[in-house]
Amino acid sequence: MRQADDVIGELVAFVSAAVGRRLAEEDDYFELGLADSLFALELVTFIEHRFGFTIEVEDLDLDNFRTVSRLSGFVARKCGAR
Repeated sequence: MRQADDVIGELVAFVSAAVGRRLAEEDDYFELGLADSLFALELVTFIEHRFGFTIEVEDLDLDNFRTVSRLSGFVARKCGAR
């Protein structure tokens, strides 16, 4: 399993590049209007490929994806469940 700081760094880099602005771990990119449904699909695809697990329909709760902090917790839970 990757270190939590490494996961957060990868997620911050991906999300910041995708929205065109450097974000903090707690910035809600959906609430800020920086993300849309296409971004959400790109984010799911990135997570699946980068961290090597499938995101199931029951995982598609927006609260799992709103911030890098929440997303890193989601990744940790999914990786720990394998």
